[in-house]
Amino acid sequence: MRVLFIGDIVGKSGRNALTEHLPFLKEKYGYDLLILNGENAAHGKGITSKIYNSFVELGADCVTLGNHAFAKDNIYTFIDRADRLIRPYNMSPMNVGRSVKILKHEGKKIGVFNIYGNAFMENYTLTPFESMDLLMQENPCDIRVVDFHGETTGEKYAFLHGYYDKASLIVGTHTHVQTADEQIYNGCRFICDVGMTGAYDSVLGRDSEEVVETNRTGIRTRYQVSRNPGMLSAVWVDIDLETGRAVGIERIQLLP
Repeated sequence: MRVLFIGDIVGKSGRNALTEHLPFLKEKYGYDLLILNGENAAHGKGITSKIYNSFVELGADCVTLGNHAFAKDNIYTFIDRADRLIRPYNMSPMNVGRSVKILKHEGKKIGVFNIYGNAFMENYTLTPFESMDLLMQENPCDIRVVDFHGETTGEKYAFLHGYYDKASLIVGTHTHVQTADEQIYNGCRFICDVGMTGAYDSVLGRDSEEVVETNRTGIRTRYQVSRNPGMLSAVWVDIDLETGRAVGIERIQLLP
């Protein structure tokens, strides 16, 4: 089974890059499951029902979120009905939405888990370890895929060493910078950060002039997302359905 995971989609440039490149990715890699992180999809913060539905129409089997999951007020009107949308389990509020999506492929149950890091993050509740243990108990499945939405490499590597024997794939999201550490560790595929799908000429997807001015003056601004042409960052991963262990992993970066 081949999984394509696409990193944080940032604003309209990211959405356009996704739409542009997805047919090529499908033809070249022939993936079976498509998972993408959509927490920055709506003007850089959060997601709307319209954008979520557009991802489903493009073939997304699961859309994960992160620290901006609840940035748009209307998320509360549709998150419980959006059966392919998951939010980090250990982030407040914890009483809306779901944090695991169970997919089925050739008789196997594939669980996609959304976990939130604690280091340098806000609104977290439980630790990633407590969260993963609880979610595994409540959601039995044959193969586990984890989107670990967190800031630091050390926390993500700690999670890898805690769950490599229980997860088939652990991908990091949030920093928007693709790391060159894709690997198979004791049968678990891992990358510290998939990177972003957003404006290439930008500061992590934001308008670079605005960010520079903010850093120069210290004055907070309106969070302008860059409108420059977008890049796409992703990984594809092969999973042996019988063993649930690693066969291959490769990172992808398509520039404008």
